[in-house]
Amino acid sequence: MMARNRMLRSLVCGRLGPVWMWKALLFFVAIAFATQLLGIIFNKSSAQPAAHSIFSSPDAQGPSLGSCQPHTHIMFLKTHKTASSTVLNMLYRFGEERNLRFALPLGYQLGYPLPFNAHRVKGYRGPRATEFHIMGNHMRFNKPEVEKVMPADTFYFSIIRDPVALAESSFAYYKEVAPAFRKAKGLGDFVDDPNKYYDPRLRNNHYARNLLWFDFGMDNNANFSVELAQHGEATIRQTFRLILVSEYFDQSMILLRHALCWPLDAVVSFSLNARQQKPSSNSVMSGSWVGKAAVAAGVGARAGRSQGKMLPNLSLTDHQREKLRQWNALDWYLYKAFNRTFWEDIDKFGRAQMEREVALLRMRREILGRVCLKDGGKPVEAYRIRDKNIRPFQSGVVKILGYELQPGLDNATRTACLRMIRPEIQYKDLLDSKQFPRAVQPQLGQQGQLAAGGAFVRHDSSRTGEKMMMGEAEMERERDWGGSRIMKSNQTLKGVREKERLR
Repeated sequence: MMARNRMLRSLVCGRLGPVWMWKALLFFVAIAFATQLLGIIFNKSSAQPAAHSIFSSPDAQGPSLGSCQPHTHIMFLKTHKTASSTVLNMLYRFGEERNLRFALPLGYQLGYPLPFNAHRVKGYRGPRATEFHIMGNHMRFNKPEVEKVMPADTFYFSIIRDPVALAESSFAYYKEVAPAFRKAKGLGDFVDDPNKYYDPRLRNNHYARNLLWFDFGMDNNANFSVELAQHGEATIRQTFRLILVSEYFDQSMILLRHALCWPLDAVVSFSLNARQQKPSSNSVMSGSWVGKAAVAAGVGARAGRSQGKMLPNLSLTDHQREKLRQWNALDWYLYKAFNRTFWEDIDKFGRAQMEREVALLRMRREILGRVCLKDGGKPVEAYRIRDKNIRPFQSGVVKILGYELQPGLDNATRTACLRMIRPEIQYKDLLDSKQFPRAVQPQLGQQGQLAAGGAFVRHDSSRTGEKMMMGEAEMERERDWGGSRIMKSNQTLKGVREKERLR
Protein backbone atom coordinates (compact mmCIF):
# COMPACT_ATOMS: atom_id res chain seq x y z
CA MET A 1 0.00 0.00 0.00
CA MET A 2 2.76 2.36 0.92
CA ALA A 3 4.61 1.42 -2.30
CA ARG A 4 1.57 2.28 -4.38
CA ASN A 5 1.25 5.69 -2.76
CA ARG A 6 4.91 6.41 -3.39
CA MET A 7 4.37 5.58 -7.12
CA LEU A 8 1.42 7.95 -7.36
CA ARG A 9 3.40 10.71 -5.68
CA SER A 10 6.20 10.15 -8.13
CA LEU A 11 3.83 10.49 -11.06
CA VAL A 12 2.34 13.65 -9.64
CA CYS A 13 5.71 15.09 -8.98
CA GLY A 14 6.84 14.30 -12.53
CA ARG A 15 9.54 11.79 -11.53
CA LEU A 16 8.57 9.63 -14.56
CA GLY A 17 9.22 12.56 -16.84
CA PRO A 18 8.73 16.32 -17.18
CA VAL A 19 5.17 17.69 -16.97
CA TRP A 20 5.47 19.41 -20.35
CA MET A 21 6.04 16.03 -22.02
CA TRP A 22 2.77 14.69 -20.67
CA LYS A 23 0.92 17.79 -21.75
CA ALA A 24 2.31 17.43 -25.27
CA LEU A 25 1.35 13.77 -25.34
CA LEU A 26 -2.22 14.55 -24.31
CA PHE A 27 -2.40 17.31 -26.94
CA PHE A 28 -1.38 14.99 -29.80
CA VAL A 29 -3.81 12.32 -28.64
CA ALA A 30 -6.60 14.90 -28.74
CA ILE A 31 -5.55 15.97 -32.26
CA ALA A 32 -5.57 12.38 -33.49
CA PHE A 33 -9.00 11.75 -32.02
CA ALA A 34 -10.45 14.90 -33.58
CA THR A 35 -8.95 14.03 -36.97
CA GLN A 36 -10.45 10.57 -36.86
CA LEU A 37 -13.83 11.97 -35.87
CA LEU A 38 -13.82 14.52 -38.67
CA GLY A 39 -12.81 11.82 -41.15
CA ILE A 40 -15.81 9.70 -40.19
CA ILE A 41 -18.12 12.69 -40.58
CA PHE A 42 -16.59 13.58 -43.97
CA ASN A 43 -16.87 10.04 -45.25
CA LYS A 44 -20.50 9.89 -44.24
CA SER A 45 -21.29 13.15 -45.98
CA SER A 46 -19.40 12.22 -49.14
CA ALA A 47 -21.12 8.86 -49.30
CA GLN A 48 -24.46 10.61 -49.60
CA PRO A 49 -25.56 11.06 -53.24
CA ALA A 50 -24.80 14.52 -54.65
CA ALA A 51 -27.50 16.62 -56.21
CA HIS A 52 -27.74 15.74 -59.92
CA SER A 53 -28.44 18.17 -62.73
CA ILE A 54 -31.73 17.62 -64.54
CA PHE A 55 -29.63 16.99 -67.65
CA SER A 56 -28.19 13.83 -66.09
CA SER A 57 -31.57 12.32 -65.22
CA PRO A 58 -32.78 9.13 -66.98
CA ASP A 59 -35.36 11.24 -68.87
CA ALA A 60 -32.51 12.90 -70.73
CA GLN A 61 -31.88 9.68 -72.66
CA GLY A 62 -35.43 9.16 -73.89
CA PRO A 63 -36.84 5.90 -75.24
CA SER A 64 -34.33 3.15 -75.92
CA LEU A 65 -32.62 3.11 -79.31
CA GLY A 66 -31.31 -0.42 -79.00
CA SER A 67 -27.68 -1.25 -79.61
CA CYS A 68 -26.90 1.40 -82.24
CA GLN A 69 -23.87 3.68 -81.91
CA PRO A 70 -24.19 7.50 -82.12
CA HIS A 71 -23.13 9.10 -85.39
CA THR A 72 -20.28 11.56 -84.88
CA HIS A 73 -19.44 12.36 -88.53
CA ILE A 74 -22.20 14.71 -89.59
CA MET A 75 -22.72 17.22 -92.40
CA PHE A 76 -25.74 19.52 -92.07
CA LEU A 77 -26.58 21.76 -95.01
CA LYS A 78 -27.81 24.85 -93.20
CA THR A 79 -30.45 26.28 -95.51
CA HIS A 80 -31.74 29.81 -94.98
CA LYS A 81 -34.86 30.73 -92.96
CA THR A 82 -35.81 27.13 -92.21
CA ALA A 83 -35.19 26.89 -88.43
CA SER A 84 -31.68 25.77 -89.34
CA SER A 85 -30.06 27.88 -86.60
CA THR A 86 -31.91 25.80 -84.02
CA VAL A 87 -30.63 22.61 -85.65
CA LEU A 88 -27.08 23.97 -85.74
CA ASN A 89 -27.29 24.72 -82.02
CA MET A 90 -28.02 21.03 -81.43
CA LEU A 91 -24.95 20.05 -83.41
CA TYR A 92 -22.82 22.58 -81.55
CA ARG A 93 -24.05 21.26 -78.19
CA PHE A 94 -23.56 17.62 -79.09
CA GLY A 95 -20.06 18.22 -80.40
CA GLU A 96 -18.93 20.49 -77.58
CA GLU A 97 -20.10 18.04 -74.90
CA ARG A 98 -18.07 15.27 -76.55
CA ASN A 99 -15.03 17.34 -77.60
CA LEU A 100 -15.63 16.70 -81.29
CA ARG A 101 -13.89 18.75 -83.97
CA PHE A 102 -15.92 21.17 -86.08
CA ALA A 103 -15.26 22.21 -89.67
CA LEU A 104 -15.56 25.91 -88.84
CA PRO A 105 -15.41 28.77 -91.35
CA LEU A 106 -12.69 31.39 -91.43
CA GLY A 107 -15.42 33.95 -90.83
CA TYR A 108 -19.00 32.98 -90.06
CA GLN A 109 -20.05 31.32 -93.30
CA LEU A 110 -18.27 28.80 -95.50
CA GLY A 111 -17.76 31.12 -98.46
CA TYR A 112 -21.46 31.76 -99.08
CA PRO A 113 -22.86 32.64 -101.61
CA LEU A 114 -19.99 31.20 -103.62
CA PRO A 115 -19.95 27.42 -104.02
CA PHE A 116 -18.18 25.83 -101.07
CA ASN A 117 -14.44 25.34 -101.28
CA ALA A 118 -12.57 23.15 -98.80
CA HIS A 119 -10.03 25.88 -98.11
CA ARG A 120 -12.82 27.89 -96.49
CA VAL A 121 -12.54 25.55 -93.48
CA LYS A 122 -10.27 26.83 -90.76
CA GLY A 123 -7.47 24.39 -90.10
CA TYR A 124 -7.95 22.47 -93.35
CA ARG A 125 -4.64 20.86 -94.37
CA GLY A 126 -5.70 18.87 -97.42
CA PRO A 127 -8.11 16.02 -98.22
CA ARG A 128 -8.79 13.97 -95.07
CA ALA A 129 -5.55 15.25 -93.46
CA THR A 130 -7.49 16.27 -90.35
CA GLU A 131 -10.49 14.46 -88.93
CA PHE A 132 -13.48 16.78 -88.79
CA HIS A 133 -16.59 15.47 -87.11
CA ILE A 134 -19.27 18.09 -87.73
CA MET A 135 -19.88 20.62 -90.50
CA GLY A 136 -22.94 22.84 -90.38
CA ASN A 137 -22.36 26.54 -91.09
CA HIS A 138 -23.99 28.28 -94.05
CA MET A 139 -22.62 27.24 -97.42
CA ARG A 140 -23.69 26.80 -101.00
CA PHE A 141 -23.38 23.04 -101.28
CA ASN A 142 -20.57 21.64 -103.40
CA LYS A 143 -20.25 17.90 -102.83
CA PRO A 144 -16.73 17.24 -104.20
CA GLU A 145 -15.29 19.95 -101.97
CA VAL A 146 -17.25 18.82 -98.92
CA GLU A 147 -15.95 15.29 -99.41
CA LYS A 148 -12.38 16.60 -99.18
CA VAL A 149 -13.15 17.70 -95.63
CA MET A 150 -15.57 15.14 -94.20
CA PRO A 151 -14.97 11.39 -93.70
CA ALA A 152 -16.49 8.82 -96.04
CA ASP A 153 -19.01 7.63 -93.44
CA THR A 154 -20.47 11.12 -92.88
CA PHE A 155 -24.23 11.38 -92.37
CA TYR A 156 -25.66 14.14 -94.62
CA PHE A 157 -28.95 15.86 -93.82
CA SER A 158 -30.72 19.18 -94.33
CA ILE A 159 -34.03 20.96 -93.73
CA ILE A 160 -36.60 22.58 -96.04
CA ARG A 161 -39.62 24.85 -95.65
CA ASP A 162 -42.73 25.78 -97.63
CA PRO A 163 -41.50 28.39 -100.16
CA VAL A 164 -44.30 30.79 -99.21
CA ALA A 165 -43.36 30.86 -95.52
CA LEU A 166 -39.69 30.91 -96.48
CA ALA A 167 -40.25 33.90 -98.77
CA GLU A 168 -42.09 35.78 -96.02
CA SER A 169 -39.21 35.27 -93.64
CA SER A 170 -36.62 36.02 -96.29
CA PHE A 171 -38.37 39.24 -97.31
CA ALA A 172 -38.51 40.42 -93.68
CA TYR A 173 -34.90 39.50 -93.00
CA TYR A 174 -33.19 40.46 -96.27
CA LYS A 175 -35.30 43.39 -97.39
CA GLU A 176 -32.42 45.84 -97.07
CA VAL A 177 -29.96 43.40 -98.67
CA ALA A 178 -31.64 41.94 -101.75
CA PRO A 179 -32.22 44.66 -104.38
CA ALA A 180 -35.40 42.92 -105.57
CA PHE A 181 -36.89 43.16 -102.08
CA ARG A 182 -35.56 46.61 -101.30
CA LYS A 183 -37.36 48.17 -104.24
CA ALA A 184 -40.74 46.63 -103.38
CA LYS A 185 -43.10 48.32 -100.91
CA GLY A 186 -44.22 44.97 -99.54
CA LEU A 187 -44.05 41.27 -100.27
CA GLY A 188 -47.41 41.39 -102.05
CA ASP A 189 -46.16 44.20 -104.26
CA PHE A 190 -43.15 42.07 -105.21
CA VAL A 191 -45.26 38.98 -105.89
CA ASP A 192 -47.69 40.85 -108.16
CA ASP A 193 -44.89 41.59 -110.62
CA PRO A 194 -41.59 39.98 -109.57
CA ASN A 195 -39.86 40.61 -112.88
CA LYS A 196 -40.32 44.33 -112.31
CA TYR A 197 -37.99 44.10 -109.32
CA TYR A 198 -35.86 41.02 -109.90
CA ASP A 199 -32.59 41.16 -111.82
CA PRO A 200 -30.67 37.85 -111.64
CA ARG A 201 -27.39 39.68 -112.24
CA LEU A 202 -27.57 41.70 -109.04
CA ARG A 203 -25.78 40.50 -105.97
CA ASN A 204 -27.94 39.03 -103.17
CA ASN A 205 -31.01 38.64 -105.37
CA HIS A 206 -30.66 34.89 -104.90
CA TYR A 207 -32.53 35.50 -101.62
CA ALA A 208 -35.58 36.42 -103.71
CA ARG A 209 -36.00 33.29 -105.82
CA ASN A 210 -35.64 29.52 -105.30
CA LEU A 211 -33.41 30.01 -102.27
CA LEU A 212 -33.49 26.32 -101.32
CA TRP A 213 -32.44 25.29 -104.82
CA PHE A 214 -29.60 27.80 -104.64
CA ASP A 215 -28.40 26.59 -101.22
CA PHE A 216 -28.31 23.02 -102.53
CA GLY A 217 -25.82 24.28 -105.10
CA MET A 218 -28.02 24.49 -108.19
CA ASP A 219 -29.00 27.31 -110.54
CA ASN A 220 -31.93 29.15 -108.95
CA ASN A 221 -32.59 31.12 -112.16
CA ALA A 222 -33.05 28.09 -114.40
CA ASN A 223 -36.37 27.84 -116.21
CA PHE A 224 -38.61 25.29 -114.55
CA SER A 225 -39.19 21.94 -116.20
CA VAL A 226 -40.28 18.67 -114.66
CA GLU A 227 -37.17 16.99 -116.04
CA LEU A 228 -34.87 19.57 -114.42
CA ALA A 229 -36.76 19.40 -111.13
CA GLN A 230 -36.61 15.60 -111.06
CA HIS A 231 -32.88 15.69 -111.79
CA GLY A 232 -32.34 18.11 -108.90
CA GLU A 233 -34.39 15.94 -106.55
CA ALA A 234 -32.48 12.80 -107.56
CA THR A 235 -29.13 14.56 -107.12
CA ILE A 236 -30.06 15.58 -103.57
CA ARG A 237 -31.31 12.10 -102.69
CA GLN A 238 -28.02 10.55 -103.79
CA THR A 239 -26.20 12.42 -101.02
CA PHE A 240 -28.61 13.41 -98.28
CA ARG A 241 -29.94 10.59 -96.13
CA LEU A 242 -32.55 12.71 -94.39
CA ILE A 243 -34.41 15.88 -95.30
CA LEU A 244 -36.26 17.48 -92.40
CA VAL A 245 -39.37 19.65 -92.79
CA SER A 246 -39.52 22.90 -90.84
CA GLU A 247 -43.32 22.89 -90.51
CA TYR A 248 -43.10 19.55 -88.67
CA PHE A 249 -40.07 20.35 -86.59
CA ASP A 250 -40.77 18.05 -83.64
CA GLN A 251 -41.48 15.07 -85.87
CA SER A 252 -38.28 15.94 -87.73
CA MET A 253 -36.33 15.82 -84.47
CA ILE A 254 -37.61 12.35 -83.67
CA LEU A 255 -36.59 11.05 -87.09
CA LEU A 256 -33.21 12.74 -86.73
CA ARG A 257 -32.69 11.30 -83.23
CA HIS A 258 -33.28 7.76 -84.47
CA ALA A 259 -31.18 8.27 -87.59
CA LEU A 260 -28.23 9.58 -85.56
CA CYS A 261 -28.79 7.32 -82.53
CA TRP A 262 -28.69 10.33 -80.18
CA PRO A 263 -30.20 10.77 -76.70
CA LEU A 264 -33.45 12.70 -76.42
CA ASP A 265 -31.90 15.81 -74.86
CA ALA A 266 -29.61 16.16 -77.88
CA VAL A 267 -32.64 17.05 -80.03
CA VAL A 268 -34.59 19.06 -77.43
CA SER A 269 -34.28 22.73 -78.25
CA PHE A 270 -35.61 26.23 -77.82
CA SER A 271 -36.38 28.18 -80.98
CA LEU A 272 -33.36 30.32 -81.92
CA ASN A 273 -32.94 33.25 -84.30
CA ALA A 274 -36.72 33.67 -84.50
CA ARG A 275 -38.10 37.03 -85.50
CA GLN A 276 -40.73 38.87 -83.52
CA GLN A 277 -44.12 38.08 -85.04
CA LYS A 278 -46.14 40.67 -83.16
CA PRO A 279 -44.47 43.74 -81.66
CA SER A 280 -44.75 44.02 -77.90
CA SER A 281 -46.65 46.78 -76.21
CA ASN A 282 -43.36 48.52 -75.52
CA SER A 283 -42.21 48.40 -79.12
CA VAL A 284 -43.44 49.95 -82.32
CA MET A 285 -46.38 48.50 -84.22
CA SER A 286 -46.31 47.32 -87.82
CA GLY A 287 -45.93 50.24 -90.18
CA SER A 288 -44.47 52.55 -87.55
CA TRP A 289 -40.89 53.59 -87.15
CA VAL A 290 -38.27 51.16 -85.89
CA GLY A 291 -34.88 51.57 -84.33
CA LYS A 292 -34.97 52.39 -80.62
CA ALA A 293 -34.84 48.81 -79.39
CA ALA A 294 -32.23 47.78 -81.93
CA VAL A 295 -29.99 50.67 -81.00
CA ALA A 296 -30.45 49.91 -77.30
CA ALA A 297 -29.26 46.36 -77.96
CA GLY A 298 -25.87 47.70 -78.99
CA VAL A 299 -25.01 44.56 -80.94
CA GLY A 300 -23.76 45.90 -84.25
CA ALA A 301 -23.71 48.69 -86.74
CA ARG A 302 -26.65 47.34 -88.70
CA ALA A 303 -28.89 47.51 -85.66
CA GLY A 304 -28.29 51.23 -85.58
CA ARG A 305 -28.95 51.57 -89.29
CA SER A 306 -32.40 50.06 -88.81
CA GLN A 307 -33.47 53.29 -87.14
CA GLY A 308 -35.93 55.10 -89.32
CA LYS A 309 -36.89 52.00 -91.29
CA MET A 310 -40.42 50.68 -91.44
CA LEU A 311 -41.39 47.12 -90.64
CA PRO A 312 -41.99 45.22 -93.90
CA ASN A 313 -45.52 44.45 -95.03
CA LEU A 314 -45.76 40.67 -95.38
CA SER A 315 -49.51 40.31 -95.95
CA LEU A 316 -50.53 38.11 -98.90
CA THR A 317 -53.79 37.04 -100.48
CA ASP A 318 -54.40 33.40 -101.40
CA HIS A 319 -53.87 34.34 -105.04
CA GLN A 320 -50.54 35.95 -104.22
CA ARG A 321 -49.46 32.89 -102.28
CA GLU A 322 -50.10 30.75 -105.33
CA LYS A 323 -48.14 33.17 -107.51
CA LEU A 324 -45.28 33.01 -105.03
CA ARG A 325 -45.18 29.22 -105.38
CA GLN A 326 -45.04 29.61 -109.15
CA TRP A 327 -42.21 32.14 -108.85
CA ASN A 328 -40.33 29.65 -106.67
CA ALA A 329 -41.38 26.64 -108.75
CA LEU A 330 -38.14 24.72 -108.26
CA ASP A 331 -38.31 25.13 -104.50
CA TRP A 332 -41.99 24.21 -104.50
CA TYR A 333 -41.21 21.01 -106.38
CA LEU A 334 -38.51 20.07 -103.86
CA TYR A 335 -40.80 20.84 -100.96
CA LYS A 336 -43.61 18.65 -102.26
CA ALA A 337 -41.25 15.79 -103.12
CA PHE A 338 -39.42 15.70 -99.79
CA ASN A 339 -42.53 16.42 -97.76
CA ARG A 340 -44.06 13.31 -99.33
CA THR A 341 -40.96 11.26 -98.46
CA PHE A 342 -40.99 12.71 -94.94
CA TRP A 343 -44.46 11.32 -94.24
CA GLU A 344 -43.56 8.02 -95.83
CA ASP A 345 -40.70 7.80 -93.32
CA ILE A 346 -43.13 8.56 -90.49
CA ASP A 347 -45.46 5.80 -91.69
CA LYS A 348 -42.52 3.38 -91.60
CA PHE A 349 -41.62 4.62 -88.15
CA GLY A 350 -45.22 4.25 -86.98
CA ARG A 351 -47.70 7.08 -86.49
CA ALA A 352 -48.62 6.00 -82.97
CA GLN A 353 -44.99 5.67 -81.94
CA MET A 354 -44.26 9.07 -83.47
CA GLU A 355 -47.06 10.67 -81.46
CA ARG A 356 -45.73 9.16 -78.23
CA GLU A 357 -42.18 10.30 -78.83
CA VAL A 358 -43.23 13.78 -79.93
CA ALA A 359 -45.24 14.08 -76.71
CA LEU A 360 -42.13 13.11 -74.70
CA LEU A 361 -40.03 15.61 -76.64
CA ARG A 362 -42.48 18.44 -75.97
CA MET A 363 -42.79 17.51 -72.30
CA ARG A 364 -39.02 17.51 -71.95
CA ARG A 365 -38.76 20.90 -73.69
CA GLU A 366 -41.36 22.33 -71.31
CA ILE A 367 -39.53 20.96 -68.26
CA LEU A 368 -36.16 22.29 -69.40
CA GLY A 369 -37.77 25.61 -70.26
CA ARG A 370 -39.07 25.99 -66.73
CA VAL A 371 -35.68 25.06 -65.30
CA CYS A 372 -33.48 27.11 -67.66
CA LEU A 373 -35.40 30.19 -68.71
CA LYS A 374 -36.82 33.26 -67.07
CA ASP A 375 -40.45 34.28 -67.63
CA GLY A 376 -41.53 30.73 -68.34
CA GLY A 377 -39.31 30.46 -71.40
CA LYS A 378 -40.94 33.30 -73.30
CA PRO A 379 -38.55 34.81 -75.90
CA VAL A 380 -37.64 38.43 -75.26
CA GLU A 381 -36.28 41.28 -77.34
CA ALA A 382 -32.50 41.54 -77.51
CA TYR A 383 -32.20 44.82 -75.64
CA ARG A 384 -33.86 43.23 -72.59
CA ILE A 385 -31.11 40.60 -72.33
CA ARG A 386 -28.41 41.86 -69.99
CA ASP A 387 -25.76 39.29 -70.85
CA LYS A 388 -24.30 40.23 -74.23
CA ASN A 389 -22.94 36.71 -74.59
CA ILE A 390 -26.46 35.40 -75.14
CA ARG A 391 -27.91 38.45 -76.88
CA PRO A 392 -28.88 37.62 -80.49
CA PHE A 393 -27.43 39.79 -83.22
CA GLN A 394 -29.92 42.13 -84.88
CA SER A 395 -30.14 42.44 -88.64
CA GLY A 396 -32.34 44.73 -90.68
CA VAL A 397 -35.58 46.09 -89.31
CA VAL A 398 -37.11 42.98 -87.76
CA LYS A 399 -36.34 42.10 -84.16
CA ILE A 400 -34.59 38.78 -83.46
CA LEU A 401 -35.61 37.37 -80.10
CA GLY A 402 -33.57 35.58 -77.47
CA TYR A 403 -33.77 34.25 -73.92
CA GLU A 404 -32.59 35.00 -70.41
CA LEU A 405 -31.34 32.34 -68.03
CA GLN A 406 -33.07 31.54 -64.78
CA PRO A 407 -30.97 32.90 -61.88
CA GLY A 408 -29.60 30.65 -59.15
CA LEU A 409 -28.79 27.60 -61.28
CA ASP A 410 -26.05 25.22 -60.17
CA ASN A 411 -22.95 25.21 -62.36
CA ALA A 412 -23.73 22.01 -64.29
CA THR A 413 -27.31 23.03 -65.03
CA ARG A 414 -26.34 26.57 -65.95
CA THR A 415 -23.69 25.32 -68.40
CA ALA A 416 -26.17 22.99 -70.12
CA CYS A 417 -28.90 25.65 -70.23
CA LEU A 418 -26.50 28.23 -71.60
CA ARG A 419 -25.57 25.93 -74.46
CA MET A 420 -29.23 25.66 -75.43
CA ILE A 421 -29.75 29.42 -75.79
CA ARG A 422 -26.32 30.65 -76.92
CA PRO A 423 -26.78 32.44 -80.28
CA GLU A 424 -25.09 31.11 -83.37
CA ILE A 425 -22.40 33.78 -83.71
CA GLN A 426 -21.30 33.64 -80.09
CA TYR A 427 -21.35 29.84 -80.12
CA LYS A 428 -19.21 29.67 -83.24
CA ASP A 429 -16.69 32.05 -81.66
CA LEU A 430 -16.58 29.93 -78.50
CA LEU A 431 -15.93 26.73 -80.45
CA ASP A 432 -13.35 28.53 -82.56
CA SER A 433 -11.48 29.69 -79.44
CA LYS A 434 -11.43 26.12 -78.12
CA GLN A 435 -10.14 24.60 -81.36
CA PHE A 436 -7.72 27.44 -82.08
CA PRO A 437 -6.89 28.91 -78.67
CA ARG A 438 -4.04 31.07 -79.95
CA ALA A 439 -5.90 32.51 -82.92
CA VAL A 440 -7.30 36.04 -82.79
CA GLN A 441 -11.07 35.87 -82.93
CA PRO A 442 -12.93 38.15 -85.38
CA GLN A 443 -14.93 40.94 -83.81
CA LEU A 444 -18.39 41.97 -84.97
CA GLY A 445 -18.33 45.29 -86.69
CA GLN A 446 -14.61 45.09 -87.50
CA GLN A 447 -14.01 46.55 -90.94
CA GLY A 448 -11.04 44.57 -92.10
CA GLN A 449 -8.32 42.17 -91.03
CA LEU A 450 -5.75 39.73 -92.31
CA ALA A 451 -6.91 36.23 -93.08
CA ALA A 452 -4.80 33.09 -93.24
CA GLY A 453 -2.04 33.57 -95.75
CA GLY A 454 -2.06 37.34 -95.38
CA ALA A 455 -4.94 38.05 -97.76
CA PHE A 456 -6.93 41.11 -96.78
CA VAL A 457 -10.58 40.47 -96.13
CA ARG A 458 -13.48 42.77 -95.50
CA HIS A 459 -15.40 41.77 -92.44
CA ASP A 460 -19.14 42.19 -92.70
CA SER A 461 -21.01 43.34 -89.60
CA SER A 462 -24.05 41.38 -90.69
CA ARG A 463 -25.81 38.61 -88.77
CA THR A 464 -23.44 36.00 -90.11
CA GLY A 465 -20.39 38.23 -90.31
CA GLU A 466 -19.25 36.61 -93.55
CA LYS A 467 -15.91 37.66 -94.96
CA MET A 468 -15.47 38.16 -98.69
CA MET A 469 -11.95 37.71 -100.04
CA MET A 470 -10.59 40.65 -101.96
CA GLY A 471 -9.46 39.45 -105.37
CA GLU A 472 -11.68 36.34 -105.34
CA ALA A 473 -11.32 34.47 -108.65
CA GLU A 474 -14.07 35.57 -111.00
CA MET A 475 -15.68 32.78 -112.98
CA GLU A 476 -18.43 33.26 -115.54
CA ARG A 477 -19.49 29.63 -115.70
CA GLU A 478 -18.79 26.45 -113.78
CA ARG A 479 -20.34 23.10 -113.09
CA ASP A 480 -22.52 22.51 -110.07
CA TRP A 481 -21.73 19.57 -107.78
CA GLY A 482 -24.24 17.40 -109.66
CA GLY A 483 -22.44 17.91 -112.97
CA SER A 484 -24.92 20.32 -114.60
CA ARG A 485 -23.84 23.59 -116.16
CA ILE A 486 -24.91 26.68 -114.25
CA MET A 487 -24.66 30.36 -115.03
CA LYS A 488 -23.34 32.40 -112.15
CA SER A 489 -24.26 36.00 -111.63
CA ASN A 490 -21.41 38.38 -112.41
CA GLN A 491 -22.56 40.56 -109.58
CA THR A 492 -22.50 37.68 -107.11
CA LEU A 493 -18.89 36.92 -108.00
CA LYS A 494 -17.83 40.54 -108.04
CA GLY A 495 -19.76 41.28 -104.88
CA VAL A 496 -16.87 42.71 -102.94
CA ARG A 497 -16.88 45.68 -105.31
CA GLU A 498 -20.49 46.50 -104.61
CA LYS A 499 -21.57 49.04 -102.05
CA GLU A 500 -24.15 46.63 -100.71
CA ARG A 501 -22.93 44.02 -98.26
CA LEU A 502 -23.92 40.43 -97.86
CA ARG A 503 -26.05 39.82 -94.83
